[in-house]
Amino acid sequence: MTRKCAGKLAATGICFAMVLGAAAGRYLASFNDVRPVLEAMRDQLPPELRNASEAAWNSWSRRQDSEIRARLEQGEVDSMINLLMFGTSFTKRPRIQFESLAEDTKSGLLRSRVEDLVQGLRSPGDNERLTFLRNLVRRQGLDPDSNDGKTGLFVFQNLQRVLLENAKFGQRIAPGSQDQAAAFRDRGVSLDATIFPNFSVEKALRDLKSRGLLKEGSVVRAAVIGPGLDFADKQSGYDYYPQQTLQPFAVYDSLARVGLAKPAGLTITAFDISSRVLEHLQHARERAQKGRTYTIQLPRDPNASWKPEAVEYWRTFGDHAGKSVAPIRPPAELSLITRAVEIRPAVVLSSEPVDLNIVLGRMNLPAGEHFDLIVATNVFVYYGPLEQSLALQNVSTLLKPGGILLSNDELREIPGIPMRRVGVTDVFYTDKLGTSVIWYRRE
Repeated sequence: MTRKCAGKLAATGICFAMVLGAAAGRYLASFNDVRPVLEAMRDQLPPELRNASEAAWNSWSRRQDSEIRARLEQGEVDSMINLLMFGTSFTKRPRIQFESLAEDTKSGLLRSRVEDLVQGLRSPGDNERLTFLRNLVRRQGLDPDSNDGKTGLFVFQNLQRVLLENAKFGQRIAPGSQDQAAAFRDRGVSLDATIFPNFSVEKALRDLKSRGLLKEGSVVRAAVIGPGLDFADKQSGYDYYPQQTLQPFAVYDSLARVGLAKPAGLTITAFDISSRVLEHLQHARERAQKGRTYTIQLPRDPNASWKPEAVEYWRTFGDHAGKSVAPIRPPAELSLITRAVEIRPAVVLSSEPVDLNIVLGRMNLPAGEHFDLIVATNVFVYYGPLEQSLALQNVSTLLKPGGILLSNDELREIPGIPMRRVGVTDVFYTDKLGTSVIWYRRE
């Protein structure tokens, strides 16, 4: 690593990702690369691509790359609203559920929580979530230290926006709606990270092994697209522990537990476009290089009626990547069952963060360095059919022949893309909550 890069590493924490990506030759897909997708989806193309040329594609793809990355900012503002509703680190007042919002507005509870959040943004202390939101508010041209009321107004306005979007989303996914496929098309890209998707991935891995599509010890290189960062999700919003990511370590853990990988040689690449996720993983790697572990908190609501299999996964999570340690005690009002796992430094160092927009970006991987497995949960749902097909094509260039993509989104098969749907695993977390993990195989 160059001396210049070392300085950047100290400043931003993501130089490793930049170097790795440059070494592998990251680039936006060319017009010739995507021609099969554009021809197959001629009837669904945006106007500027209907008579596509290289210049038109280059212009559109660069603009789309910028727009996709900009959606992260909207997702981060959405996370601020989830923190407002559910957070316990900045206020002593009761949490608010969306179902009781009208009543809590009349009682003054909502206003009080907004006031507490604004005060927290003024004096965040060592609360990393509040520090991040303070900087986010500043990027909106607001001064969180001012008494002009604009920060509070910004919070209220975005709460109203989220409520309207939730109503629109509910209409889109309602039975019989013609707009279900576009349900997330204009929503912010969320960085949520919870345990449930990882449980579904492990179940899919067991099914793949039983079908012989992945064999004992066959996975050496795996990747995760959009691993996420636990900030304040829309289901729980827990913020009593530091931010954390789960999926890179969960995939490592599951592959070892199921017997599909030998831990000593396994690497996990984390592809993301969020500097926050990339920096978080790189900082974890820097600490691991000094022999420090990475601790994951695993809260569980005993009233959520988890399926026995989900509870067993929660109980054993991390036992092949680390060891159980004493968890952080949650606030008493949350009434949670908790455990924590300390991930070994070697496992942390096996996870490599790389900035890549899977919808539009590609990498020139050296021979022998293509992936055996790629996992993408709650990622492709944010994109329309064209973007999903472009992503599937880009994934195909990363996988070795016979390699597997696991996704909980149904992706359209196109003749020019060497990816075929070969199976599905249906998973239920609770009596009402579940997903389907679809298996795609690289021809």
